[in-house]
Amino acid sequence: MANEKAHPAIEALISKYREVVEGSPLEYTADWKAKHPGVKLVGCYPLYTPVEIIHAGGMLPVAVIGGGNRLEIAHADSRFQSFVCSIVKSTLELGLTGQLKILDGIVFHSICDPARNLASVFTRNFPDLMVEYIHFPQNLTSRHAVSYLAAEYRRVKASYEKLVGRPIDNEALCQSIRVYNEQRGLLRDLYRLRSQSPQNLSTVETYILTRIGTFLPPEEHIAILKEAIAAASRRDERLKDRIKVVLEGSFCEQPPLELIEGLEAAGCYILDDDFLLGWRWFSQDVAVEGDPIQNLARAYLDRSVYSGVKHDTREPKAKHLVDKVRETGASAVVILAAKFCEPALFDYALYRRALEAEGIPHLYLEFEEKMWIFDKARTEVETFVESMLFD
Repeated sequence: MANEKAHPAIEALISKYREVVEGSPLEYTADWKAKHPGVKLVGCYPLYTPVEIIHAGGMLPVAVIGGGNRLEIAHADSRFQSFVCSIVKSTLELGLTGQLKILDGIVFHSICDPARNLASVFTRNFPDLMVEYIHFPQNLTSRHAVSYLAAEYRRVKASYEKLVGRPIDNEALCQSIRVYNEQRGLLRDLYRLRSQSPQNLSTVETYILTRIGTFLPPEEHIAILKEAIAAASRRDERLKDRIKVVLEGSFCEQPPLELIEGLEAAGCYILDDDFLLGWRWFSQDVAVEGDPIQNLARAYLDRSVYSGVKHDTREPKAKHLVDKVRETGASAVVILAAKFCEPALFDYALYRRALEAEGIPHLYLEFEEKMWIFDKARTEVETFVESMLFD
């Protein structure tokens, strides 16, 4: 009986929010703001933003992750070259078509050249929007890296204090860190559950449950995650004849849900991925004792996940990917990279060499945000799966 009750509980959650994720999360956010007219919204580009600072100011951090595959690009193409990734164009398109008017501010970061330029384009085109830009340290081995990043966070904090019209004190910051520690801890539990029992929690379900946390207050998301984890833990499905893989490369631009579903249907259990990485950025809790800004800066250096957009020479990125394969018990890697994503392409050269040296099979796929035909990708995955199952 418990198993029968578990399915409707989590399926109802997925059904409720899938339409939002596939449609327009910004419309959902606009409705939320209409019910909370005094709350300011700050848009966050996909990779890591110190959301605790925004939350501590009584504002809501909202992910700006492009427009998905239902947004027509009619204006943004004239502002960028043809070889720029989809998410840059669709994010600007959202602004040019007025869909970002609900935001009071937006923050970008030094993750790649197009993102860096997008911040300048937004400043020029949307003078009423408070545009911030975070310069993350490029030399994490420097003894000045923590103090430099803390200074960046304090500069950004001062901007948000002007936006909200009041100081953001350390007590509020520490409380926000506690809230986000709990949220990220639950996300780690969700991913752990899927890695250990992938037959009981699909990648699409995990994705949707993670994605809703990018446009809901963290307190609401925490309650949803607790309910979903409890329901998924009661599932007891039978394992199918699929290969177990780790997915890498989708840390910024997000693939359509249909593509993720197609990978699973083609014969893969995805034990781990880097979807929505900016909202699960820390591998451990951020410290709450002491200076909260200093703690956030130190956590970026020492407690954050490896990524193609975090320049960290202390350990090779490829080693982390190989370690992830070994730790999860996966038998292969799927590199799912956005078209024209330079960080992902640079990383692939390193990943390929390391995976081949370790004898770990891998498949490289490209996608675009506007992608809506998935037959080719599914056929490639099916061929890859068959080559492993029947080799």
